[in-house]
Amino acid sequence: MIFAEGTRGFQAYTVKHLDTLLSRAGLDDEERLRARAVATVLPFRTNAYVVDKLIDWSAAPDDPIYRLVFPQEDMLPEADVSRLANMLRRDAPAKELQAAAHVVRMRLNPHPAGQLELNVQVPGLQHKYPETVLFFPKQGQTCHAYCTYCFRWAQFIGEPDLKMASDDVGSLLAYLQRHPEVTSILLTGGDPMIMGEPVLRRYLEPLLEVEQIESIRIGTKSLSYWPGRFVTDPDAADTLALFEKVVDSGRNLAFMAHFSHPRELEPEIVGQAVQRIRDTGAVIRTQAPLIRSINDEPAHWAEMWRRQTAMGMIPYYMFVERDTGPQDYFAVPLARAYEIFRDAYAQVSGLCRTVRGPSMSATPGKVCVDGVTEVGGQRVFVLHFIQARDPALVGRPFFARYDPDAVWLTDLRPAFGDRFPFEPTALPAAMIARLTA
Repeated sequence: MIFAEGTRGFQAYTVKHLDTLLSRAGLDDEERLRARAVATVLPFRTNAYVVDKLIDWSAAPDDPIYRLVFPQEDMLPEADVSRLANMLRRDAPAKELQAAAHVVRMRLNPHPAGQLELNVQVPGLQHKYPETVLFFPKQGQTCHAYCTYCFRWAQFIGEPDLKMASDDVGSLLAYLQRHPEVTSILLTGGDPMIMGEPVLRRYLEPLLEVEQIESIRIGTKSLSYWPGRFVTDPDAADTLALFEKVVDSGRNLAFMAHFSHPRELEPEIVGQAVQRIRDTGAVIRTQAPLIRSINDEPAHWAEMWRRQTAMGMIPYYMFVERDTGPQDYFAVPLARAYEIFRDAYAQVSGLCRTVRGPSMSATPGKVCVDGVTEVGGQRVFVLHFIQARDPALVGRPFFARYDPDAVWLTDLRPAFGDRFPFEPTALPAAMIARLTA
């Protein structure tokens, strides 16, 4: 089947559609009310493509794609859900409901890894590692659909103090001029590919005039949630031409595609979208977090990596669910995460083994769990920094006491000595000076 360009046909579903959609999953009145209570705290948005093409409604609410985008009542503490459900039941004023939801949100660590505190003094810009800057385009601070596990859920709840965004390209360029060590830009959000081509061009083209920039990355889940962005949308061809212009400038254009489950790769239009993007010279790298009840089996990952490689994409990262939002609901213990990665890795060819993980994007950097072993009679986790705020830490192994229940770096304790290599100061003085420059 060939999909005709020029017919966008995108239909978003938001909270006002939630009750009707939940009824398709066979939930009774009380179950739907409690799911709606969760949606007062965490954002909800999906679209007709996800609803009609990806979800197996005969298996809902246990279907993995359903769980990927729809709120479940046990994503939040029972007491909070009951309180909010009672407020919905009595039709509490919106202001009162939002105040109650805000209290719950503030307990969910809305900005993990110091995303706000460690920002440089330019709105919507993060300088996490010496060579890499993250930029949050203002018009890209939504998505075609929201993942229930998203660590950037605070971007979508309508609280300005928690949002990172900017449309000031001039300030970004000025910052880059002051920091010639930056060679890579990551446009993130939200999802930059929610922007139309004319708006996306306003952010990309100026970067082509910055000589030091070697690579531009775009973090997106559009290939999963709206592949028509590159096939059927009216500006699909113009968007692809823009990608080609970036590549022709001599930069590496890396399309950082999020695929959370093998089913997202099945529709024919996904293959067409992938081929069109690759034809521009852009490189597609794939990544996703390991999420309980959605993709926590080795077979899921092995299948994804094989399919992605066959389609010309490069498996890149398996992440650990971050310490934010409904982490208690979705997190997989680090010991089990390593087993899943290891067993999936063993099932694929060397071409798929470009993937790294399981990786924690923690405050000091990206920490990879390399395995579990015994050293000096003590069972330990073997870890290393794939990336670090302090570059001296990159690639150096370190050890943590084995803990079968640990789900994040802060749950771990040093196996030898009284501190990890990145303690007691998470950032060296030189890094602090740079971040405040």
